[in-house]
Amino acid sequence: MMMRRWATAVATGLASSSLLAFGSPSWAASSAPSSATASAEFPEPPAADEARAELAELTVAPETDVPGYSRAKFPHWAIQQGTCDTREIVLARDGDQVTQDGQCRATVGSWRSAYDGAVLDAASKVDIDHVVPLKEAWRSGASQWTTADRRAFANDLAHSQLIAVSAHSNRAKSDKDPSDWQPDLVSYHCTYARAWISVKHAYTLTTDEEEHAALTGMLDTCA
Repeated sequence: MMMRRWATAVATGLASSSLLAFGSPSWAASSAPSSATASAEFPEPPAADEARAELAELTVAPETDVPGYSRAKFPHWAIQQGTCDTREIVLARDGDQVTQDGQCRATVGSWRSAYDGAVLDAASKVDIDHVVPLKEAWRSGASQWTTADRRAFANDLAHSQLIAVSAHSNRAKSDKDPSDWQPDLVSYHCTYARAWISVKHAYTLTTDEEEHAALTGMLDTCA
């Protein structure tokens, strides 16, 4: 399943260059192309029906705070191309009329946070959120990965894992799963659930019962 999903991403031109520069996940190594480009838009997660099917395939298991977690075990932000790191790539991708300096830093632009609708007029007000938080990944399977695998996960531009949002919403979310936190904008619940499920499915991460129930409820908001 992992190899097939990776191959699909490569075939549609969405494979992240960070996976090449910093070591592809072990399950994807044989499928890595010689060159790749990041998506120019937030990767659209699967439709609701497919998301429901993927949710049904996730292993439901209790999640506990596995000892040893550190954000340093998920190295980010990785250089993607030239001097542009993952954060700057997402800022340019998700913003409007973004101008970058010679070091690839966003100097001008505006961003609308999908989580709370806030319009942000400076990159310093924008956080890049991991849809599935790093600590959530750690306690649902990533503690068993190699550092290279975790680096790929933390810089993944191929799946719907990274999004520019307001610092306020990102910090309110922290490492919470959907049973404890959901975007303020109910209109975004469908997309958020689909994105969360897609990432967990792609990386074969587990889900606990409360999280599973919350995701089911969020999918019910899909038109």
